[in-house]
Amino acid sequence: MASKEDIRSSRRLHRRTLSPEQIAAAGASIAQHGTAWAAAASSGTAATFAVYVGVAFEPPTLPLIHSLHDAGHKILLPVCEPGRQLSWVYWTPSTVFVRSSYAPIDEPEGERLESEVVAGAAGIFMPATAVDRDGNRIGQGGGYYDRLLHGLDDSGRRPPTIAVVYDDDLLPSGSIPAEAFDRPVREVLTPSGLVRLDDRAQ
Repeated sequence: MASKEDIRSSRRLHRRTLSPEQIAAAGASIAQHGTAWAAAASSGTAATFAVYVGVAFEPPTLPLIHSLHDAGHKILLPVCEPGRQLSWVYWTPSTVFVRSSYAPIDEPEGERLESEVVAGAAGIFMPATAVDRDGNRIGQGGGYYDRLLHGLDDSGRRPPTIAVVYDDDLLPSGSIPAEAFDRPVREVLTPSGLVRLDDRAQ
């Protein structure tokens, strides 16, 4: 079995082969399918969702963010904090982004809320470089989201989670080594649609 770092590097290299047109088309499809998932997760009512901004060759999520907003939902975006922790800012179309102090990304300006606010969300859209069909996920290597899910699991208030990847980033069962700290996902959002994984993923 390949190591997480080898898989992460391989998927990043593959993503760099995608054309701007392919990336844009993926973003549009992810917005469509992701908004449908949000409608089901919120029982068709306006709710709050934790999302993130896909950067560089990641699956684009700004179309999803705008689509969720247009559907009446509130959007929480993450901000990297010391100790690999996340805080959260409510996004609006007028939100200003600034360079992160802790990661090579731009982050929203605004009142920073602790991660407990995510416990009240209807769902969490999570970044990933790969997911296998057992629900094991590889993120960007910082461990921010595993820490977030660990805290939500400990509180017993974890909302539904869905990892966002390209179609080719969904790997066969057993492809990703699982560690004790990892928190599997049960659903994956790809440009081709929603994929529900093995029920062993919690």
